[in-house]
Amino acid sequence: MIEKAAAFLPDTDALEAVELFPLWAADTAYASGVRVRYKEKLYRCEQAHASQEGWEPPAVPALWTEVAKPDEIPVWRQPTGAQDAYMTGDKVHYPDADGPVYRSVIGSNIWSPADYPQGWELLSDSAGML
Repeated sequence: MIEKAAAFLPDTDALEAVELFPLWAADTAYASGVRVRYKEKLYRCEQAHASQEGWEPPAVPALWTEVAKPDEIPVWRQPTGAQDAYMTGDKVHYPDADGPVYRSVIGSNIWSPADYPQGWELLSDSAGML
């Protein structure tokens, strides 16, 4: 019953109660939108599928997206399709967590700041200043 109730929590509340969500498991049917716990992080299923070994959430971004806090700025990662492309205003660190912060200036942005600099606005350098 707790897992069923947790499914209705908004992401911000869900991130405060990650332990309420089921652990990811192989050989399980997952529906789009379902959230699971994997290594104490919360992930949302992007495409319905039957899981298998090697398809753990961090390994398959086409199937899973990590649920992040609204004020967290993630590290840029290569989008796999429209479901995880960066939208206008999305912020990322690039190339790693210590890298500068960029904001996407275009919608459906699948390019890195290095590959298509015109699609990104530099907001801060790696020291957090600009």
